Amino acid sequence: MRYAKRGRLRFTSHRDISRAVERAVRRAGIPVAYSAGFSPHPKISYAGAAPTGVASEAEYLEIGVTTPCDPRQVQIDLDGSLPPGLDVLDVVEAGPGALADRLEISEWEVRLPGADREHADTAVQKFLAAGHVEVERLTKKGLRRFDAREAVLRLTVLEGTDRTAAQVPGQSCVILRMVVRHMTPAVRPDDVLTGLRLVADFAPPVPPEVTRLAQGPLDVSTGALADPLDLDRDTTRGGEAGPAGEHVAG
Repeated sequence: MRYAKRGRLRFTSHRDISRAVERAVRRAGIPVAYSAGFSPHPKISYAGAAPTGVASEAEYLEIGVTTPCDPRQVQIDLDGSLPPGLDVLDVVEAGPGALADRLEISEWEVRLPGADREHADTAVQKFLAAGHVEVERLTKKGLRRFDAREAVLRLTVLEGTDRTAAQVPGQSCVILRMVVRHMTPAVRPDDVLTGLRLVADFAPPVPPEVTRLAQGPLDVSTGALADPLDLDRDTTRGGEAGPAGEHVAG
């Protein structure tokens, strides 16, 4: 299943989103499977969730169900049970293979209201020319240093118009588009912005607006992202059965 996290819901934590999905699954009457053990929980798994504060058009999850379901009906019922801003965009019956393994790269849009376009161009050129850009980020295990350059496959600068009410109407807005490979540790858009500051002292005057546009496998023939659900749409086996007749909708 592919869903979007839009508007104010981008500030919702992953834990709150998972609770909202569980409640929506119950309201929609989806025959979700449950784990065994003392404290059973619904078999809903998330892959590559975006950080809190980031909007996304390409979040993915899988739901284990006890009986086969019509993917289109699941999409309609679940979307109608979720709050506005959590929007179900695509549902397919899962075929073989792990969905998480297909999410190899992400495409991001970073809007920087009031930023200087010329300075942004210079910073991007210096970042791409660098062989290694080491940044620091505070993690649960403490301060971690890692290379932010290696994961970036593409980084381009565009120019648009600021969309936020807090800024002057019509104010220019620098837009960064980046394609980033999923690595360990994960390189996020804010890490790339830190790298731009380190190599060229480029820092946006206001907090950036970050949206994940897509994630999936890299199409080696075109260099673009492929739809991670295409493999399931192409399968003719009608979904992979799990233990005790369990099916998976993803």
